[in-house]
Amino acid sequence: MPPKEDPEVTALKKELNDLVTKMKDEQKKAADCTLQDKCADMGDVPKVRITTKKFLKGHINKVNSVHFAGDSRHCVTGSLDGKLIIWDTWTGNKVQVIPLRSAWVMSVAYADSGNFVACGGMDNMCTVYDLNNRDAQGNAKIVRELMGYEGFLSSCRFLDDTHILTGSGDMKICIWDLEVGKKTSEFDAHAGDVVSISLSADKNTYVTGSVDRTCKLWDVRESTPKQTFFGHEADVNSVCYHPSGFGFATGSEDKTARLFDFRSDQQIGHYEPPNKSSGFTSCALSLSGRYILCGSDDNNIHIWDTMKAQHNGILAGHENRITSICMAPNGMALASCSWDQHVRVWV
Repeated sequence: MPPKEDPEVTALKKELNDLVTKMKDEQKKAADCTLQDKCADMGDVPKVRITTKKFLKGHINKVNSVHFAGDSRHCVTGSLDGKLIIWDTWTGNKVQVIPLRSAWVMSVAYADSGNFVACGGMDNMCTVYDLNNRDAQGNAKIVRELMGYEGFLSSCRFLDDTHILTGSGDMKICIWDLEVGKKTSEFDAHAGDVVSISLSADKNTYVTGSVDRTCKLWDVRESTPKQTFFGHEADVNSVCYHPSGFGFATGSEDKTARLFDFRSDQQIGHYEPPNKSSGFTSCALSLSGRYILCGSDDNNIHIWDTMKAQHNGILAGHENRITSICMAPNGMALASCSWDQHVRVWV
């Protein structure tokens, strides 16, 4: 039988819930109109007509993560087959295959410069590889193995070639100095696993999404969040900074995608698929921010018009759940990877 609730805990829980409700009411008062109402007279955006231009085959197990380099040409994928593959998405060729010490890779990151990639997962560490240097076996050289996590590594992003930001299952965010291999900061960020990180274009701020159903905005130099966003009813699996820098998009286990705005400090967009049958694992925004794209458990990528909240269509082709999608920095291509062992580049 369940343990008896401590009356003090019950009272505190009620107080917290009342505060949250009060906050939501205050936000509603401040929101004098909705994005959909304001955009109702805009013309409908054209249907997104992109197809799989490159079908990247090479992994022999589920592919869990994909990330583009700053050149919008090369991308890295990490798979449970214990390999990272660096792809040239223009030719579809493999540039490098990097064998991992642990096959349980959950997240990959490509440095903007194209010099380094990083990965991590159930091995509770973040491993950084130098793509321009080889070890005795001819593989990309491991520059750093960053240890000291008490949970799995769920996300990593390079701030530059010498600093990396990581989120993990122990609810923490860490920033590492790669030259000395030491943490420059480490702090409790959420009340549940940190699942996703998205950096702003200038790399000064970032957004995190968590299993605790909230998203937070952070300054790279500070260990307290600037803003916290509520609204999702289940894990926030993915966050993506809006190209304007004024907000971010999310994809969640609660079968919705949403748009949050920093200036109004609240949710302004709510997006649902036509059948609402499965959760979203990843999200991306077009370069203009007019389209929001989400990879789903239903094997499709769903697209909406961000402004009018209209479902714009799906990208079909994957044969199993989509684990990760990534928009090229120049906005010209979308990479997706899936449990079907394949990586697709949509143009």
